[in-house]
Amino acid sequence: MLKAIALTETDTRQERAPREGTTSSADIKGKVVEHLWWLKQEGYSETTILGRSEILRCMEKSKVDLMDPETVRDYIAKQNWTPGRRANIIYAYALFAKWAGLKFILPRINIHEKLPFIPTEREIDDLIAACNKYVATFLQLCKETGARSGEIAQLKWTDIDYERSTVRISPEKGSNPRLAKLSGRTMQMLNQIPRNFPTIFIGRYKNTCNLRRSFEKQRRAIAAKMGNPRLMQIHFHTLRHWKGTMEYARTKDILHVMQVLGHRRIQNTLKYIQLVHFDAPADYVCKVARTDEEIGALIELGFQYVCENNGLKFFRKPK
Repeated sequence: MLKAIALTETDTRQERAPREGTTSSADIKGKVVEHLWWLKQEGYSETTILGRSEILRCMEKSKVDLMDPETVRDYIAKQNWTPGRRANIIYAYALFAKWAGLKFILPRINIHEKLPFIPTEREIDDLIAACNKYVATFLQLCKETGARSGEIAQLKWTDIDYERSTVRISPEKGSNPRLAKLSGRTMQMLNQIPRNFPTIFIGRYKNTCNLRRSFEKQRRAIAAKMGNPRLMQIHFHTLRHWKGTMEYARTKDILHVMQVLGHRRIQNTLKYIQLVHFDAPADYVCKVARTDEEIGALIELGFQYVCENNGLKFFRKPK
């Protein structure tokens, strides 16, 4: 979502003379191409550029004169879009108008923030198991790392450390770079994918949009076959919310969740706290440590410090 546009009105850098008639389709197509190239020069992610491209080209195919902001406002007012979809289209055109030097008054945007859908792990695993090996591996990486779909889509084979079973994630949207541990299952799934391209996924699917369409087609068939319509609510970004939620439920450490998700501002991470409504595990494995070596060993095994008594340190871990 465009963060740079904070004003109610997009200012023009230079006044344009009144135009007579409408802009030709060829001219509009040319302007869209120029704008998309400008987005690339400005460092916008491929995912963002592809999304803006689809929006602007869809409007152009609907015979909307993109060089006439009032025509665009009329077009937007007549559409029966969801608030989120409407906002995305308004922001996409607002940036185009700013780039083109057009005066565009933003329509009112009312978005009621909703808590994201959090599926069960069983539902995620069922979906992964039924997808083809490319999409399944993509989903598995999203689930284990909590990375954005664009970050996973851009992964190269050289980002995988097979000796340490880790993946190096290059950030997008101003996040922090990070290193994530991978399970043996994920490493095995990666080994089943041919290394025909430098990138793991984009070489086969060309771009993230094609990968998403393939996933959505498979998801629709799997949901119908399993008789579970909840699967239709699982999107790529759902797995990022799931990872953040589970990590907070497990550790109760918001700074840990912030690090896992790569957030630079803790405000972006705080939403995951209100998603957690799990009962605390009733059964624990308890251990006692006397030396620094024993303490270190327990921490490496995932035990959490509880208290100290008579020089002994007590740790516990859910069974």
